[in-house]
Order: sequence, then structure tokens, then C-alpha cells
Amino acid sequence: MCNTMQAAIVHSFGEKLSLEEIDRPTPEPNQVSIQIETAGLCHTDIHAVHGDWPAKPKMPLIPGHEGVGLVAETGKDVKEVKEGDRVALPWLAYACGACEHCVSGYETLCHQQENAGYSVDGSYAEYALGYGKYVTKVPDAVDPIDAAPLTCAGVTTYKAVKESKARPSELVVVFGIGGLGHLAIQYARIAGATVAAVDLVDKKLDLARELGANYTFNPKNDDVVEELQKMGGAHAAISTAVSPKAFEQAYQSLRRGGRLVFVGLPADNHIQLPIFETVLQGITIKGSIVGTRRDLEEVFQLHADGYTNVLRETRTLDTVNESFDDVLHSRMEQPRIVFDMRNN
Repeated sequence: MCNTMQAAIVHSFGEKLSLEEIDRPTPEPNQVSIQIETAGLCHTDIHAVHGDWPAKPKMPLIPGHEGVGLVAETGKDVKEVKEGDRVALPWLAYACGACEHCVSGYETLCHQQENAGYSVDGSYAEYALGYGKYVTKVPDAVDPIDAAPLTCAGVTTYKAVKESKARPSELVVVFGIGGLGHLAIQYARIAGATVAAVDLVDKKLDLARELGANYTFNPKNDDVVEELQKMGGAHAAISTAVSPKAFEQAYQSLRRGGRLVFVGLPADNHIQLPIFETVLQGITIKGSIVGTRRDLEEVFQLHADGYTNVLRETRTLDTVNESFDDVLHSRMEQPRIVFDMRNN
């Protein structure tokens, strides 16, 4: 068995990633070694490499938190999975399992959590380590290429729709129809909501309509807030966009008693919201960070049952820097890029 592997590594913020031959990681007693089949490219990976956010990732770093692959080796204490199982390596790589957040169903808020491709090395490599309790089995009916985006983009927007409390016949507006937004539309539809989609790119709005959006708006041509308020205002707004202005428009689009869910994480970290209107109109603002292991299991099951469609294109890992640039400039053919490690 070869003891080395290829991985895409960044050594300092803002540098390009380099493909390097490094030692394969060895699992600790509670860990598994995963032979990566597919790894999704999330905008978070770009933020990590650039050091955009207040909480900085470790350096050097192997990015990636949408990894899917086969368990190659298990630590002696691992009981949840076995060699040969197909599993997903998500953003929540580890949580303590015992704190107030973990035991109350909010393990993604654990203070001791580790995050794949951020605080620990991720899935842009031929092999990656995961924790036996925190990897999630991928059903046989789910293509590994689809499973990769579902591991973050899917579970993140699924959780956001849950947090929005979207109900049948309510109007839910999704701001940003990219890798996350195209799935948010589908989960809102599954919840029975009427869906409006907002994006600056007409091609993405065409896609939104194909995925079930009832209404579409382009802020370049439409007064989005005015149009949505003419409809009575949105019961819920979900912002997956990477622009603070979109968050402000999402807020303004709400009806009284409306709910705004923050999902996207712009590099520009601040927006302005009015206190007076928030209080008098009973507006709820909620942050939603990925989802739990149970949420991810549900996401996989919905996909296995044919309820969702993941729009993605595949590339090889040696295109990683070009792919980052394409994401930043919206040059992809599909909303999501997946590195197929089987074709390297």
C-alpha cells in the first residue's frame, strides 16, 4: 500500500494552491481514513484560502468540506462505519457530543467543534481523515458526484428552509441562485411554499424557473422590494448571496411577522438594519449554519427518493486554481463544481 498521496495545499493566505505529494494521514482510534472519490468546491473554500473571515483557518491547509469516499481504514474505537462504506466528510468534522448545544440538537454550535477544510485538513486530497461518529453514510442510490454538493450546499439550505419555518402556501424568497440557492428553491418547494428567486444573472433566473420558482426578479431591472411588497411581502427570506446589499433587500422584502434567515457569508461582514421597523413589524432574523448529522441523512434520503436535482459539473483536482477563479467570476456551466478524484 502506498504511504503517500496527492493533495491540493495552500501555505499562506491569498496564495494559489499547489498539488503536492505528501504522507497519507493515519487515523487515531476514533477516526477513519477515507479514500476520496469526489470533493465539492464550496465558496467557503475560497474564503478559507483567502483568509476572508474573522475566524482564520489553520495554515498550511488542505481545503474541502464536501468530501465523499470509501472508508479505507478505521481506528480501533470506531463502531459506526466499516471499511468499504461510502461516507461523506462534512463541514462539521467533530463536536464534543456532551455540551449544551450537542445534547439539545445544535451540535453545529459546539464550542469544541472542528471543521473540515478549515480547522483541520479537508477533502482536496486522495485520502482524508474523518471522525467515526461524524461522517455520514451515503445511500447506494445517491451518486457520489451528487453527494458531494449535498454534503454542504444541500444540508446548509435544507437547514435554512427548516429554520425559516416555511409552510405550504407561504411566500418564500431566495436571494442568490448559485450552488446553495438552486437547492434552497427545491427545499422550499418540498415544504410546499410558493417561491420567488432573486439574482443578478438572467441565466440563473431561467434555471430557478426550471427548478420550480414561481417568480423571478433581477435587481438590475426590477425593484425587487417593491415587487415583493406588492405581493404582500415574503413570509420568509433566505439569503445565500455574497453581497450585504442582498441581505438588506431580503429584510425589506418581508411582510409583518416575516422571518429572515442569514446563510451566505460575504467577505464584507456587516449590513445595516433598522431597529424601529424590526420591533414594530415583529421581524425575526435568524442565522443558520449548515446542519446536523440527522439533517444530512434526511438530505441524502430526499435525493435518493428523487425529490432534488443537483446541478454540477465535474473537473479534476489539477484545475483547482482555475476553478476557484471561475467561481469568483461566475464562469461555471453549472451552479456547483465537483472534483472527481477517481479521474485524477
